[in-house]
Amino acid sequence: MTESNNTQGDFAMPEINFSTFILSLNSSALVHLGIQTDPTSGSTSENLLLAKQTIDILAMLDEKTKGNLAEDEKRLLTHVLYELRILYVKQKEKK
Repeated sequence: MTESNNTQGDFAMPEINFSTFILSLNSSALVHLGIQTDPTSGSTSENLLLAKQTIDILAMLDEKTKGNLAEDEKRLLTHVLYELRILYVKQKEKK
């Protein structure tokens, strides 16, 4: 990818790798949990169905990549899954 394809104005997109992909899914789940503001709309709303789907995607990635990740990638995925699952349960209990 060239420099011009990886920037928009003064904003540079992060390098695309497994860790940034996991962090992107994490951000999406946080938005769906209503914990993080949606960057497009600027509002906060909760959609637990979409949050669960995103968490399930991360769990599938965890299962399918067993033995194929660098140690830091595995730690990141494990941590993200743990935190999102805790937050999901807390949001579910509020209902």
